[in-house]
Amino acid sequence: MDLDRILTDAVNAKASDIHLKVASKPKMRVNTILKDIPGYDVITQAHMVEYINKILGKSENKKAELLKNGEVDISYSISGVGRFRVNIYKQRGSFAIAFRYLKTKIPPLEDLGLPEVIKKIAEESRGLVLVTGPTGSGKSTTLASMLDYRNQNFEETIITIEDPIEILLQDKKAYIVQREVGLDTQSFYTGLRAALREDPDVIMIGEMRDLETIEAALRAAETGHFVLSTLHTQDAKDTINRIINMFPAEEQNHLRLLLAAVLKAVISQRLIPKKDGSGVVPAVEILINTGAVTEAIKDPEKFFMIQDLMEKGKKQYGMQTFDQSVVDLYNAGLISYEDALIYASNPADVELKIKGITTGEDEAYNPYGF
Repeated sequence: MDLDRILTDAVNAKASDIHLKVASKPKMRVNTILKDIPGYDVITQAHMVEYINKILGKSENKKAELLKNGEVDISYSISGVGRFRVNIYKQRGSFAIAFRYLKTKIPPLEDLGLPEVIKKIAEESRGLVLVTGPTGSGKSTTLASMLDYRNQNFEETIITIEDPIEILLQDKKAYIVQREVGLDTQSFYTGLRAALREDPDVIMIGEMRDLETIEAALRAAETGHFVLSTLHTQDAKDTINRIINMFPAEEQNHLRLLLAAVLKAVISQRLIPKKDGSGVVPAVEILINTGAVTEAIKDPEKFFMIQDLMEKGKKQYGMQTFDQSVVDLYNAGLISYEDALIYASNPADVELKIKGITTGEDEAYNPYGF
């Protein structure tokens, strides 16, 4: 049961993720569905030890981190197949491994099925842009495509801080620096703090995991840099709430003012299976920080208005809610009625819109270019 053969078979089956654990057959996720990788028996403890030793190789630091914390992140490559983001972790007293297959070719923004306004967001010169969603929602691909778009069009310095580096970027017009946590820098926070002394125009932080990193990212955006990052949040409102609530209560009013000043956009994603079974398509919620949105972020009494501002700002600003995106995908014939309701934020509202009971701002607008 060779590790590289398991991963190669999964990649050939178009898997996005591969899961290995003791006493279970190797599994893969294809188009959001988890299934067995055909042709393999259950994994033994001896197999798992062999796999971990092969992945960690001679990295004594990573081995020590795994033994100390019970988990570790690292990347793994197979020549001619590709690269993987790897998380090794303990469960029920033994180790398990989760692999995410990393695309080697960065798809252009227009090929991702994203609203056209995202290209405009990618052209911002300063401020903070957040790409959010659950694991496996395409956040990393969207970020990589936004960075590659800038790389093709702007002469500037782009610094990424990642854990691990997911997609390798090559210099085009831009000068690219990619730093890996645990290898090139100690943490997201230390890498971000150092980046401010490295003449950056654009800083991409793989994930804002802690208060220190969030605060440093906000300060970097405040001082004139263009900062992009991700959060594991469900939608735009949840993203703003998550950031504010990570700070002590006595700091939250000031944080609202700072966030309102530097935030440019929140892009939230969910991947929905295509009706024809050929893959997945993104449903995307987009919040643009207009004047009205700024006021809603500043004032807790007005925060509830953000949802309404997104809905009504569709034609003028390119904003949209998840439910508007889901309805557009259904009307374009890309997703089924059942999946439209499953992935909607408010299934009852989506059901009414699909049946033709819509508001004026919802009509005659297709942001996907289909």
